[in-house]
Amino acid sequence: MTTQLPEQQRTSVLLGTQDLTVEERPVPTPDPGDVLVRVAAVGVCGSDVHYYRHGRIGDFVVEEPLVLGHELSGTIVAVGDGVDASRVGERVAVEPQRPCHRCAQCLAGRYNLCPHMRFYATPPVDGAFTEYVTIESVFAHALPDTVSLEAGALLEPLSVGIAAARKAGIVPGSSVLIAGAGPIGVICAQVARAFGATRVVVSDLVAERRERALSFGATEVVDPTTVDVTADIVPVDAFIDASGAPRAVSDGIKAVGPAGAAVLVGLGNSEMTLPVEHIQNLEVTVTGIFRYTNTWPVAIGLVASGQVDLDALVTGRYGLDDVRDALESDTDPASLKSIVHPGGVPA
Repeated sequence: MTTQLPEQQRTSVLLGTQDLTVEERPVPTPDPGDVLVRVAAVGVCGSDVHYYRHGRIGDFVVEEPLVLGHELSGTIVAVGDGVDASRVGERVAVEPQRPCHRCAQCLAGRYNLCPHMRFYATPPVDGAFTEYVTIESVFAHALPDTVSLEAGALLEPLSVGIAAARKAGIVPGSSVLIAGAGPIGVICAQVARAFGATRVVVSDLVAERRERALSFGATEVVDPTTVDVTADIVPVDAFIDASGAPRAVSDGIKAVGPAGAAVLVGLGNSEMTLPVEHIQNLEVTVTGIFRYTNTWPVAIGLVASGQVDLDALVTGRYGLDDVRDALESDTDPASLKSIVHPGGVPA
């Protein structure tokens, strides 16, 4: 079933490093099991910025034109065969993944580690800086009326925070240190509080970001240039790195007490030195996260219940013609989360 749809759509395309253009492309047709979503809001992620500035993240290299953007929400406007037609008109948050559903990782419930994954805005798969996208219907999550479409887009980075908190083992009464007070850092702070952490320490080099973290779940903030987190703070149960900085990672692990956990989230160096003696002697678990699995239901619940505020993260709104400005907005310390509205910025 389809509604009256245009044949063409406007799309922001990355042609090469810091080279963007807007093209007319065909509106896709949903395959069986898929839905077609008119995109309302797309959050700008650090990975989008990295592809824009450097053309690669590790082994993922931009070798042909790529559409960026993977944090999105919108409205279902058409469905493929096998999908209930009543979903047309539904407001949804999109989980931007296409796993195979058949490999050992998928069957074990770890579909984020599917070796055949096709993930939005990860070369060569196009993303959501466009007016219409398709996705498997099971990954188009219905939004309650109390959750805005901008917040719906930001359920994706919230899912990163949920995955990190799960890996960190945060439970009521936990203490946690979070390195980095950017978007992921402050989201992790909110999630930690929602999971019951009673002590949430956030470190960041920038005073403005430290101050902002206090309004997003942090119970205390530290300047790592003046405070030695390895000696000057009480050891924590968990450490979450949202900075990617080698010094922050090493010091954060050293701040973890016996049998604690360290979770690496930030995009940093491919190799770095870790405090192995501390890890061994205190039996600290060190792990990373790669995206998420089955987090959207929890994310929707946290936002709908008011335990996490995503709308307050939005500091800039842009149209498709201004994607470059959206990607460059991270240079402003006052910027936290920028949103691209492919259909035009709401009045």
